[in-house]
Amino acid sequence: MPVIIQDAQTFRAEKAWGARDLALINGASVRLHWTDAPYKWHVNDGTEVFVVLQGLVDMHYRERGQEKIVQLKPGDLFIAEEGDSHVAHPVGEARVLVIEREGSV
Repeated sequence: MPVIIQDAQTFRAEKAWGARDLALINGASVRLHWTDAPYKWHVNDGTEVFVVLQGLVDMHYRERGQEKIVQLKPGDLFIAEEGDSHVAHPVGEARVLVIEREGSV
């Protein structure tokens, strides 16, 4: 039976980076996150797809040892490959869809 999500724009977790698990697809988790605070610098053990649904997110990442920042708006995607160091800093509240290996950081 299909699952219909109609509150993605209003979903709110109890704490920053709280999530609703939406699906598990061949070992990859699909999660809806709400946040109003930065995450932490991390490196995934596989590819991560980060989709901004609502709000703005300053994505900090390291490229050849240099820290860079890109601002993501609704509809923008950030794809971190295995080994890419990054951290998301929302500007106010943000809702994001994250697809990554199940159990990843």
